[in-house]
Amino acid sequence: FHENQLTYPWSPTDSDKDLQRDNHYAFINYSSALVADKCFFNSAYHMNSFLGALPKFLGQFPDYQLQSTIEDISKKCEVLYLGMELSKYDLIEPMPKPPGIPVILWNHRWEYDKRPEAFFSQLAMMAEKGLLFGLIVLGESFGKQPPVFKWAKERFKNQILHWGYASSKEEYVRWLKTADLLPVTGIQDFFGGSVVEAMYCGVHPLLPNRLAYPEHIPERWEQLCLYHDEADLNLKLEQLVNQPQHIIPGREIQQAVLKYDWKRIVPTYDTALEKVIGLSQREIE
Repeated sequence: FHENQLTYPWSPTDSDKDLQRDNHYAFINYSSALVADKCFFNSAYHMNSFLGALPKFLGQFPDYQLQSTIEDISKKCEVLYLGMELSKYDLIEPMPKPPGIPVILWNHRWEYDKRPEAFFSQLAMMAEKGLLFGLIVLGESFGKQPPVFKWAKERFKNQILHWGYASSKEEYVRWLKTADLLPVTGIQDFFGGSVVEAMYCGVHPLLPNRLAYPEHIPERWEQLCLYHDEADLNLKLEQLVNQPQHIIPGREIQQAVLKYDWKRIVPTYDTALEKVIGLSQREIE
């Protein structure tokens, strides 16, 4: 499971929910888990939230709620973190940047579930206080995008180092390596690939203490990298912009997520899949 439709937050503009298709998609996830020999999830948060949502999902049906199947599914579930090609970024150099000014990064899709309004609101509050920072806005935009992006492009025109989709993976990584701080405001992430990419490139994350994000942060850094609410985010972000010497060195941040590199994680995949194949063969015999 890279994602699931039981706990994915629906957009208020999505017609599928009004047409009552949301249960259909969720039922596909449920039935797939039911018939599978093994269910892998890309984070502990994802696995626990999926299993936790099943009682309410099945309970809404008038009969044949099959609540007992939840235990059957849970016995087959395991966390198998996402493998990523991270080490190939090592030889890519950062872009030039203004000296002495922390650079803030956005590297997500331009969609509602990443809460860009909250992100740019934090930056606006700092700008109003006269705090100096650079800004890199990456990520793909699909058709309609939240109006705040148009506003932000004008509001932060003096801070922007790059705006928009990178023309290549190499350019994307170069911009990641140019950034210093990654404040994340999303309401949905089952793993957080863009966060891990930025961390591997040495960017200090400021992540909500929820969803899958805490799984990427060593316990000793929780106070520096996790926040509880937007007031806490504002406090920690301003402190780091004011005192960039407290930003965790990039090499240390990189080590925290090196475990997701394919060179490290592929033996875990091999072992997990070999066990599933062995289980299936024994059942056939």
